[in-house]
Amino acid sequence: MSEELEQSNDGTWSGLKKTIIGVATTAVMGLGTWGITKITGGGDEPAPAPVAAPAPVINITTNNTQQQSAGGTKVIERVVEKPAAQPAPAPKPKPFSEEPKW
Repeated sequence: MSEELEQSNDGTWSGLKKTIIGVATTAVMGLGTWGITKITGGGDEPAPAPVAAPAPVINITTNNTQQQSAGGTKVIERVVEKPAAQPAPAPKPKPFSEEPKW
């Protein structure tokens, strides 16, 4: 029985002690991080506004004035539509009537 007592007290911490120390360490680290952030002013800068791309510029110049031609020159276009040429029908193959020569 003395061996069992020595094994239970071999220098390990109990679960409750580990939990308390873990919670305390997390709280101290969180508060430290928060304090350093406040001292150094981190996170106070506003995010930069997104820059909108400029709109494309389209310049269109047209001359819609009608001019009369001096000299009476007239241009007449004549379009004649012709039907497309029909391809010649493919020749029909002759039926094979010869006996093979073996």
